Amino acid sequence: MSTTSSTLTSVLSALGGTTGIDVTAAVDAILYADRAPERGWQAQQATLASQTSAINQLSSEASSLSDALAALQSTTGALSTVSASSSDTSLLTATASDGTTAGSHSVTINKLASAGSWYSTTTESSSSATLPSGSFSITVGSTTTSIPTDTGDGTADTLDELAATINGKALGVTATVVTDSTGARLALTSTTTGSAGDFSVATGGSLAFQRSATGTDASLTVDGVPITSASNTVTGAINGVTLNLLGAATGTPVTVSVAPDTTSITSAITTFVNAYNTLITDTNTSISYDASTQTAGVLQSDSAAQGLQSALLASTNYSASSGTYKSLSSLGIETNSDGTLTLNSTTLASALQSNSGAVATFFQGSAFNGFAASLTSSLNTYTDPTQGAFTVDLQSISAENQDLTNETNTLEVYLSSQQTILTAQYNAADIAIQQLPEKLKQINALLNPNSSSS
Repeated sequence: MSTTSSTLTSVLSALGGTTGIDVTAAVDAILYADRAPERGWQAQQATLASQTSAINQLSSEASSLSDALAALQSTTGALSTVSASSSDTSLLTATASDGTTAGSHSVTINKLASAGSWYSTTTESSSSATLPSGSFSITVGSTTTSIPTDTGDGTADTLDELAATINGKALGVTATVVTDSTGARLALTSTTTGSAGDFSVATGGSLAFQRSATGTDASLTVDGVPITSASNTVTGAINGVTLNLLGAATGTPVTVSVAPDTTSITSAITTFVNAYNTLITDTNTSISYDASTQTAGVLQSDSAAQGLQSALLASTNYSASSGTYKSLSSLGIETNSDGTLTLNSTTLASALQSNSGAVATFFQGSAFNGFAASLTSSLNTYTDPTQGAFTVDLQSISAENQDLTNETNTLEVYLSSQQTILTAQYNAADIAIQQLPEKLKQINALLNPNSSSS
């Protein structure tokens, strides 16, 4: 009744002028009243938009949680990371690939691998001085290459040009020019260490060469087993471990320890806890109801959001059927009253130091059926792109929103025609009203023919 009364007042106000009808105001007042359902539909669409945004946010956060769980579930992921340490980093350092078996190894380095090298004994005045005619040969393995000097074609006339020529042949030998107070000489060094990369130089011209180092293999023992290596980077001696040899010390064993990388593992578990807390907190907020302010969360009556909250809370009570660690709390992951999790880093560190394999088993299970798989399966019932509860929810909201849009469009078509009709009617009425004073004079003249004012 209040809307009708207000509309009637607006129309009468438009009709009450002495100069005629305000046609636009009168028509607008009527159309405003007719649009009352449309304003209700728009309010519903605003609510639907908020619900869509909230569901998309929860779905995105659930996907982030699934990613964090995937990292814990993978046998080559965070829980398989290991680190290798050396008891003497001046002699060697070590790295280990993920999944390498933990353990301790003794390594003694008797000799480092070295690269063969030669230098010219003849000193030139400078690196750009012209060389006398001649040649020498470089033999790498079974291949011998002759190197001429003073060719006259600009390719080996000087030490600089000679070094460029040798380097351009890709012989496995690097040539450089070394200059000191006595002059310039050519230095040749094998590009690889070890005996297989060693080479020889035979002189037959004006340049004479002398060996400065012989290419030799590294010699070491690993857990008492003698090992040789052409490189000071040794792989394969310890499965999954790379040894970087830095110095030799016969009779001085170095301990290489391979252990779980607790820093990386803790970081991955912390990522899971943070992702879980973000999702449960926003889920709680979206379905909450504050009785004191009578304010409801945007998804307060949404069954999918309510179901997600239940699934998340239930997951914190997960209990493994076997293994050293059977619950989140045994790893230092405690559940708070609001459903969020708190990580006790001291308890987790103790578990990792005591039995990191058992920690991995809790999350991964014996056949990918551990905690990570359990919670991931629950999340998939909401985030599945075709049949997930959130997907169905969004489809329903989209359909409802489209229905309201269709209703609005239909009403607008009707109101457009009504505006045309009403405008024509009120324009006619306005003309009639403005003609009334003249008609009134005519009537008065007929009723009072003797009036002086007639």
